[in-house]
Amino acid sequence: MRVLVTGGAGFIGSHVVERLLAGGNEVAVLDNLSTGRRENVPAGVRFYEIDVRDRDAVRRVLEEFRPEAVNHQAAQASVVVSLRDTRLDAEVNLLGGLNVLDASVASGVERFVFASTGGAICGDVAEGDRAGEDCVPKPLSPYAIHKLAFEQLLAVYGRQRGIATRILRYANVYGPRQDPHGEAGVIAIFLDSALAGRTLCVNAWRTLGDAGCVRDYVYVTDVARMNELALAGTLSEPLANVCTGIGTATRELAEAVMRVTGRMVPLESQPPRAGDVGLSVLDPTLPERYLGELVALEWGLARTAEWAERARR
Repeated sequence: MRVLVTGGAGFIGSHVVERLLAGGNEVAVLDNLSTGRRENVPAGVRFYEIDVRDRDAVRRVLEEFRPEAVNHQAAQASVVVSLRDTRLDAEVNLLGGLNVLDASVASGVERFVFASTGGAICGDVAEGDRAGEDCVPKPLSPYAIHKLAFEQLLAVYGRQRGIATRILRYANVYGPRQDPHGEAGVIAIFLDSALAGRTLCVNAWRTLGDAGCVRDYVYVTDVARMNELALAGTLSEPLANVCTGIGTATRELAEAVMRVTGRMVPLESQPPRAGDVGLSVLDPTLPERYLGELVALEWGLARTAEWAERARR
């Protein structure tokens, strides 16, 4: 199968690319390298340094490569940035995605797989509960609103344009190659800080000094496996969570990071952040059905810490 991966030089996208190559697929990558790295793209993979906001350039790539399937990972992925620069978030996550989708339809792409967000779209869940694919959306940020809007566009295109679509709603993804700098995931930031001997900052959920927000952390190789199944047409459901269904508070995560790195560093409590969902845990029924046993957090943290230590050398 010929697959175009947008954002394929980034953290999640590069793992998807490797998984597809291992399965014997022909892969091309489209990425503007704003957060991705050229060295993340394996040798021999066709690479297009293109921004998804460039409608004409995206169309030319699809016309040239003629993929059978498109895996759309490219995104502005920070809630904080979306609050600070809502127009940028809309340009990338909504209009940029539409550029890729329109070009896919025009070039005869058979299947379009979209990397969406579960926690940001579903919002806070009750303690002890987990958000299923049928959750009532409760977006609290422009990032979540734009991701949800694109999901709805995909449903329209599936009905009206005949393209098969699959949506994967990610929990909090972590693993090797996640950049700890800038607007990165908390695990990458905590690992980098612990290895450098710096303080780990715990943003509160409700009040200063509490254990922090609760998140569902899923290892990147499990995410790549779900993308592979969706692209191959093995995933029957049009929408699926990608998660573990296990909630971990930020302070608990910080303590686990210190265990796997062997570095005991100070913890500092900070106020809640605007736009943060307090308790985000997704229903893992579908990933467990399709993938079987999922990577446990402690094991995944240890592997990610090993990578982070090598990356610092």
